[in-house]
Amino acid sequence: MTAVLLSLATFVSTLGGGLFALRFRDRLHYLLSFTAGVLLGVVAFEVLPEVFELAQQHTLDATGAMVALVVGFLFFHSLEKFVLIHHAHEADYAAHHHPQVGVISALALVGHSLLDGVGIGLAFQVSPAVGVTVAIAVIAHDFSDGLNTVGLMLVHHNTTRRSVAMLALDALAPVAGAASTLLFRVPPDVLMLYLGFFAGFLLYIGVSDILPEAHSGARPARALRLIALTALGAAFIFAVTRWAR
Repeated sequence: MTAVLLSLATFVSTLGGGLFALRFRDRLHYLLSFTAGVLLGVVAFEVLPEVFELAQQHTLDATGAMVALVVGFLFFHSLEKFVLIHHAHEADYAAHHHPQVGVISALALVGHSLLDGVGIGLAFQVSPAVGVTVAIAVIAHDFSDGLNTVGLMLVHHNTTRRSVAMLALDALAPVAGAASTLLFRVPPDVLMLYLGFFAGFLLYIGVSDILPEAHSGARPARALRLIALTALGAAFIFAVTRWAR
């Protein structure tokens, strides 16, 4: 039950990030640059280390999780290119805005938030100390999840009303995820595969969707500031994960 209560803090954190994005939508390039770094940081400093830690603790081969990462990355790429029939040339990608691309991308982040809640619940299955540590890390980066969700909706020309609805769904997802873990237990080998696939999703969203949009049409002077913000986002998650551990 403690996991569910802590997940309520992620609800507030996610809403705060999304409302911030709505208020400062004219500065989305800067917000997206920072949050792209956050996503890369979550993959590099939180998700993948957890995969290798599980492999070491339970004497498992992490290769399956790395395969799942590639599958997750390619799955989202295929979904965007074929299911959404997104036939834009790569060089012209930033000039094309399709609301359904924003919805699918935001839904992937909702799935990520749901799994954040599952992660909190599963961490409490290990021990209360591990659960609290994971919850702190999730709460810290869920502010950026709210930013990402609203940002992806707005840059693909979705309405404010639809963006707020997706934000609410994203904020509720961790609570639902944490509550669901009261009903089941996941073996470590399955958890590793889930984490790998999840990392592939985040990696694709960060490098193939958010970063190109953040840097579209940027002049050299501003591009340097945007790159610095991306590095700052990754450094922020690095600091959070080190402190949380």
